[in-house]
Amino acid sequence: MQDSPPIRLVEFVPLIAALMSLGALGIDTMLPALPDIARRLGVDAIRQGPLILTVFVVGLGIGQLIHGPLTDRFGRRPVLICGLIGYIVGNLLAGLAGSFTLLLIARFASGLAIAASRVVTIALIRDCFSGRAMAQVTSLAFMVFMAVPIVAPSIGQGILLVGSWRLIFEVIAGGGVLCLIWFAARMPETLKPENRLPLSIRATWAGWRETAADRYSLGYTLAAMVCQGAIFGYLSSIQPIMAQVFRQPAWLGGVFAASAGTMAAANLLNSRIVMRVGMRRISQIALVVMIVSSSTGLIVGRLGAEPLIVFVVVQAITMACFGLATSNMSAMAMENMGGIAGTASSVQGFVGITFGAVIGWAIGRSFDGTTGPMHAGFLIAGLFGLLIAAIVERGRLFRPS
Repeated sequence: MQDSPPIRLVEFVPLIAALMSLGALGIDTMLPALPDIARRLGVDAIRQGPLILTVFVVGLGIGQLIHGPLTDRFGRRPVLICGLIGYIVGNLLAGLAGSFTLLLIARFASGLAIAASRVVTIALIRDCFSGRAMAQVTSLAFMVFMAVPIVAPSIGQGILLVGSWRLIFEVIAGGGVLCLIWFAARMPETLKPENRLPLSIRATWAGWRETAADRYSLGYTLAAMVCQGAIFGYLSSIQPIMAQVFRQPAWLGGVFAASAGTMAAANLLNSRIVMRVGMRRISQIALVVMIVSSSTGLIVGRLGAEPLIVFVVVQAITMACFGLATSNMSAMAMENMGGIAGTASSVQGFVGITFGAVIGWAIGRSFDGTTGPMHAGFLIAGLFGLLIAAIVERGRLFRPS
């Protein structure tokens, strides 16, 4: 492990954030376009429209199992460069799709390809940092990365004003091209030749077993998974919530930006305090506050008409807690995985994203014309996340280490 990144930190963090953002770009820019895509391709917007997001996320999860062993064998650069090329091609094909089935195939393929970005970015950070320093750099990258979810729905809405939904995929592909050029030109290889692992079924299986055998890796991966499920449920639900519950579909971008903005602020706060307060204490306190905020939203929603301002405030608090919890849980899950960073990152990402997507799909399908199912998703995620943390830490919660 190096003491510092191979390029200056002021460039390393934005580059990592840009690579992370490609997955979010492939999801969040689509939110305003889902009803239009469903209508144009002749499917039900409520029941089948969210599949446009789900298949991408499933590809993103499954792809990590493929890219993890590859990046530990061949290095970070070639795997990510190939993944970025596949992402660009997949989005261009999605923009040309003439049927809903072909669109879903292209979306799955682009998710499968960009899974390399998630694996490699985590491995790059782990190659260069460990412990609280890793959590600090991860939080800084997440903070910069959050600029994309903040503006992505508004970008999607803006594109729809001047063109069709197909243009959105071309813009996403353009983002992939820019990241490909930046990464290929500036980021050297961080995996030393002597640390490369053999590519075989036995070696891969051994890496998977080592990842699952470590209680911190397994536990915090599962805790992050339930939180990811809640956030995917939010993504599946926010468009119909704004359109049908609050009758303000044009405000989708602003409401989404408010929630994402608090996540960015939370990651900035985390980067400032994690070295002093500790990953465990921050993440566990965040889960408690998330339980309280989501319970409040659920109760207010069930009592009657929920004002939009209350919804926005509750979600802002919940999203901030999500950001504080997951960035630290990701770092804690990787704490003992330095020797197999790529493989461990891929397994953790597969579990968190794939099963999180299934949870999110179930939350989205449960939409009943209220905000209740979405709030319930965050409440259950907070409770399960805290329970898992208590098991992993053997009951010693809120300690500063």
